Amino acid sequence: MISKDLLEMLVCPESHQSLTIARAELVERINRGIEKGQVNNAGGTKMVKPFDGGLLRADGKVFYPVLDEIPVLLADEAILLEQLDD
Repeated sequence: MISKDLLEMLVCPESHQSLTIARAELVERINRGIEKGQVNNAGGTKMVKPFDGGLLRADGKVFYPVLDEIPVLLADEAILLEQLDD
């Protein structure tokens, strides 16, 4: 997926917090929300395609998708995790 060296250089574009690779359980939780039509990105666009993986901000509040092994580090593309059902 993402090399360790690259991951060490990546930060959240808004807060500059560090990022880690999201655990499979979180990606599955987000994808369940997408299937239910309950997940929008920060720009307000409803997500319709599941994610293969992503990066989690250090505070655990924001998920950045990884598409075709490329991290999408745009603030409007982020998934705010507060919108997910538990």
